[in-house]
Amino acid sequence: MFSRIDRSAFAAWCRPQAILWATAGVATLGFLIVLEIVARRYAGVPGPMTTQVKEVIFAPKPGPLYAGMALMMLVLTWRQRFIAAGAAVGIDVVFVLVRWAVDAKTTEGHYFGNGALWVMLGCAVIAVTRRTGRERVLLLKGVGLGLLLVAGRKTGDTWLLITAKTRPAVLDPYLATADHALGNPSWVAGRILEATGPIGNHLLHVVYAQLAVAAVVVALYQLRDVAAERRFPRHHLVRTFLVIGLLGPAIYMIFPVVGPVFAYGPGASGTGGVQWAVANLWPHTPPSIGIPHPVPYDEMTPRNCMPSLHTAWATAIFIHSRKGPRLLRRAGAFWLVATLGATLGFGYHYGVDLVAGVVFALAIETALRSFDRGWDRSGIRLVLYGATVFTALLASYRYLPVEMGTHPWVSGPLLILAMTSVVYGYVRTTRRWELKAPEAAPARQAEPQPELV
Repeated sequence: MFSRIDRSAFAAWCRPQAILWATAGVATLGFLIVLEIVARRYAGVPGPMTTQVKEVIFAPKPGPLYAGMALMMLVLTWRQRFIAAGAAVGIDVVFVLVRWAVDAKTTEGHYFGNGALWVMLGCAVIAVTRRTGRERVLLLKGVGLGLLLVAGRKTGDTWLLITAKTRPAVLDPYLATADHALGNPSWVAGRILEATGPIGNHLLHVVYAQLAVAAVVVALYQLRDVAAERRFPRHHLVRTFLVIGLLGPAIYMIFPVVGPVFAYGPGASGTGGVQWAVANLWPHTPPSIGIPHPVPYDEMTPRNCMPSLHTAWATAIFIHSRKGPRLLRRAGAFWLVATLGATLGFGYHYGVDLVAGVVFALAIETALRSFDRGWDRSGIRLVLYGATVFTALLASYRYLPVEMGTHPWVSGPLLILAMTSVVYGYVRTTRRWELKAPEAAPARQAEPQPELV
């Protein structure tokens, strides 16, 4: 009997999907270990794994801990959700009272979040010890989704610090020169935002800072039926969001850029500043066209402009909100437009960054959808085309900025045409896929399992 059990368990682990999940888990763990070593060696700070472990007890940094728990709770019943939420709040109340009693210092005055982390870890323990079969896998996927959202934020913060420590020279003059092809949109948007006064400034700050919240809202809508169907949909926003955040910083290392407000303005948030800027020109005086060259910058400001990941994330939110109700569709469109305005108006990005960000997002979204539905000629062709256009954009920004800046009536339309061609290819291909998509399979019945507590 035991031999049959061993053989069946071995056969289950040998399935292609199980092998894929195991490979992805090992690769993720290896990546986090490497990032931990690099962060300690080059930046002199603990990496994302150490930071996450410390937050089990110590005050957490501001981040999406409760948003991650909300994603995890999608796999629970309503009764279990109330229990989990109550436990998280109760644990946080205890932690806050203890910190208040001992007068413990917190990060940026942030007190809450430990409870959400404890609940997610507790659900992982329950999945291993009290669940079996599909229910165990489902709960572990939910916990993994929530923890990945939290770990993604910390991994991104570590990546940004590494870019600042390992890339002393930035390539902003190249992008500022190439941006003449689009009419220097960051300078234009900066002056417009300045004219709107504090109301427009505050609104765009909220939109820019709460991008992850918008993503969670769309993801919650997409995953609303997970508890009833006892399975995740084949594709959803969280996967695209995480992959964009994982791959984007690698491009930062290749093309380090700090942004107009830092390279050509007064800086922001206590980093950068006029002493490091090429000239104090933003947003009133666009830089003149000259021969660009790398310039040194401080070791604190992230080199996080090329491509614009905020644009890529907002594009993904817009795409995934198209299947929702009218209110969600309008919210997705508003968040995309407002994010583009914020990235330019605050001087965080050049116009050419946004073009690259849109192409980057569409290439990743196409690759993930092709992987889910099975690779075919149209999917492979579109992924290769998007990757080729993205590579061509980076190469032109680096090696042809003067030609782009001196011939804006040619290079500008070509940039927009290149981006539009990827958008058109994505819309045409995905519509064809949706027409061929089979009807959804009926929901599986849930297996009887012990309660959460």
